[in-house]
Amino acid sequence: MLVPRTPGRLAVLAAAVVLGLVPSAPALAGKAAAPPTQAGRAAAPPATSDRSSADLDALFVGAHPDDEAFTLSTLGQWKEDHDIRTGVVTVTRGEGGGNAVGPEEGPALGLLREAEERTAVAKAGVREVFNLDDVDFYYTVSAPLTDTVWGGDTLEKVVRIVRQTRPEILLTMDPAPSPGNHGNHQQAARLAVEAFYAAADPEAFPEQIAREGLRPFAPARVLLGRARGTSKSGPDCASTFRPANPAQNVYGVWSGRASESQGRTWAAIERDAQRVYASQGWAGFPDLPTDPAQLGCDFFTQVDARVPFPAPGTEAAAAPTAILDGALVRPAGGVPLGTLLDLRPSTFDVRPGKAFTVKVSVTAPSREPLGRSAVALRVPDGWKVSGSGDLGRLAPGRTGSATFTVTPAGAPGDRARVAATLTTERGGGYTDRQVEVSPAVRGGQQALPQVEQYEKWVGALGVPQLRGLVAPVLTLPSGGSREVGVVVTNVSDTTQSGTVRLALPAGFTADRAEAGYSGLAAGASTTVPFTVTNTDTSLKTSNEGGDYAYTITTTSADGSSVSRPALELVPATSIARAASAPSIDGAEGQGEYPGPSLDISRLWEGGACSSAADCSGTAKLAWRDDTLYVLVQVKDDVIGARLPASDCKRHWRTDSVEVTLDPRGRSENTSTTFKTAVLPVTAEGPPCVLRDADNRQGPGAPGTRVASSLSSGAYTVEMAIPMEALPGAVDPSRLGLNVLVYDSDTQDKTGQTRIGWSTWGGVQGDPYRWGIATLPGYQPPPGRPTTPPDPVIPDTGLSSLDSPQSLEQAVRIGLPLAGGPAAERSESGWVTSARSTRNAVEVTLRANAAGRAHLFVRDERGTVGSRVVTVASRGTTTVRVPLTRAVDGHPTVVAGWQAPAGGTAASRTPVR
Repeated sequence: MLVPRTPGRLAVLAAAVVLGLVPSAPALAGKAAAPPTQAGRAAAPPATSDRSSADLDALFVGAHPDDEAFTLSTLGQWKEDHDIRTGVVTVTRGEGGGNAVGPEEGPALGLLREAEERTAVAKAGVREVFNLDDVDFYYTVSAPLTDTVWGGDTLEKVVRIVRQTRPEILLTMDPAPSPGNHGNHQQAARLAVEAFYAAADPEAFPEQIAREGLRPFAPARVLLGRARGTSKSGPDCASTFRPANPAQNVYGVWSGRASESQGRTWAAIERDAQRVYASQGWAGFPDLPTDPAQLGCDFFTQVDARVPFPAPGTEAAAAPTAILDGALVRPAGGVPLGTLLDLRPSTFDVRPGKAFTVKVSVTAPSREPLGRSAVALRVPDGWKVSGSGDLGRLAPGRTGSATFTVTPAGAPGDRARVAATLTTERGGGYTDRQVEVSPAVRGGQQALPQVEQYEKWVGALGVPQLRGLVAPVLTLPSGGSREVGVVVTNVSDTTQSGTVRLALPAGFTADRAEAGYSGLAAGASTTVPFTVTNTDTSLKTSNEGGDYAYTITTTSADGSSVSRPALELVPATSIARAASAPSIDGAEGQGEYPGPSLDISRLWEGGACSSAADCSGTAKLAWRDDTLYVLVQVKDDVIGARLPASDCKRHWRTDSVEVTLDPRGRSENTSTTFKTAVLPVTAEGPPCVLRDADNRQGPGAPGTRVASSLSSGAYTVEMAIPMEALPGAVDPSRLGLNVLVYDSDTQDKTGQTRIGWSTWGGVQGDPYRWGIATLPGYQPPPGRPTTPPDPVIPDTGLSSLDSPQSLEQAVRIGLPLAGGPAAERSESGWVTSARSTRNAVEVTLRANAAGRAHLFVRDERGTVGSRVVTVASRGTTTVRVPLTRAVDGHPTVVAGWQAPAGGTAASRTPVR
């Protein structure tokens, strides 16, 4: 079930105002360029959110509260040293997460997590948090599933906030489906990168311009809050960083600097902020080293820039201001702020000996000339460049450009940096772009579905610099086989033919070592299949074995290319038919489980077990008729918190066993799988069972029977799972299977260690990395569908109308709620006065039309009373809001207004 969204009717802006102020091309908007007053509207009440937009310098875009928590050292330094005003966009309030501090879940948990986030980021001087009200469902590694659940209007909301707040710097997360990377994080990052371009495009969401009075705005730089590479700790962490891709621009901000106002390192301040997220079990985060030399950097990888930035390898590129330079800070010797510098190669894939063009454009600030200007092109050694870089004299707002012809050299597959240096009468600047040296034909291992979808997104958005961030891997069962396709792509302008060769590591064979392709048209791709078999079953599986790298060599008329993907082994087993149905009693009866015992003691995540007695286990499985039986025996010397049976959810907070089943063994994400977990003991005693992050998640697991037994230093969980409960008929030759154990040694509802059968980071969300089981002799009943039903996805998220914190911010900065449009004045409503009565507050509302008002009485300690009322018609209404306790301090009433045709407003008034 998806969250319903009601499209709003936007306020109409007079056409003359729009046409006179919207630029004809996306230019870098200046700080003075506030949106115009909306024509045709009556003046807004002084305490409502119907005013001009807020002005930010930087904006972080994340998926959940706490996603920004590991950048707060940087944001705090920027605020203290340069008064950089940062805001945070949080797509969801994290209602799908756990709660280590209370029973709240759903919207109530969202309200709690929003409060944590606002308190935490304030320690870094961040005040503005924009919640978009999208629903947080469950842990998934699938960006496509996230996109489906969030819906198509999330980008529109992010773009609206960017246009309203006009940040020069956009920061976000990792958009790539790297193993274990949360799909919500991926999607939030993709939204941020898309918004970098869309917010500047007047044709993107034009109603924001025509009806709401917003202007296109082009942020100066967009960066990811992570980096792939290595570095040293200490004050040189930025200058010693070595990116995995040498053409990437990565910037580090050292966390060991001391705050002048607080007298502590920014790393320590950031850690205090992280501990505020107590609901997520972060209150117990350990202290960081007091020796600054042991503290590292926050790293950021640049995706794109419209302005000059520090050249890599320079002192400026390793400074804390490196990300701000050119966008918010004018470095010594640099061109004036507002100067645009752009470099565009004619192609990303360049071929040795084949010329391509590079265009460099420079635009002077709107109110300041650059004077005589020129650009020079820098290319790798051995490359050839021709062309003049003379730009002439650049008056205010004028653009000059130069085109160069470049002939590359180098080995195919290498990323290279093409750079331009700018010299003017007012200072200099630098910019660069990545290109990839490519052969005529390249071949690579077929991508996983999520990776393939990511690469398509990269291509459609036109950000090839983000291509290839995920190492190509495929899994196959220990002792088993699978088809491995090699995708061959012709990047030349002529038809190509050639061969594909595999060089596999020891313990693997293929049905053929080499295969040919022919007649491959320019720009076309084809797949050359191989069947690969694991012949050495002694090779380690899961994260214990790691990646088994091999080589693909693809030849063509003008040479060859080499790629180095990897295979990963997952464990395999055969589930035997039981002679009779096992008794579900929490104990292993004689002959009940005739099959092999599975080792589920491999470390998955968290701290290593101190010994087998601390956390280890085995599992046995059997089937009978149409039921799967599972017996899990765990050694555990400390039992975690005994949760009430009513709190049988979020099983990772205490000791639990999870069994995951992928009926066909080919699921892209867990919404088409069965995942059930058992808490072996509850506060009341008996175990409880739940389903989580799967096709039908929720408390209980209809049809599943469970039993458990506890003994000194151990417990046993036994389950009977009807296979008709799985989302689709089981393929008896390829059932995806995993058995995972969550170990908690505390009473604070946090886990310390995770072990299991097939173990990788984030494996609970990665069905392709689960083990494979066969069920000899089993056949599903005739007619059982193989296509899974539509998943049941949580659809209850907190609305900003029900968040007094969001309402207070909306009043303070003058923006509507949740990235949505403001209510039209003709449909708006607001509070005009409030007076205290016995055990209540009487609130007077004025409305221009029917609507709903969300009222909160607030004092210094929080919410004292609340009420939601429906206003039937235009006019003045007085309503009574009962109080839940005595008022403390100087109370106010804050109100959110939902217009019937869409749009919101917020207002506030003191209580007399």
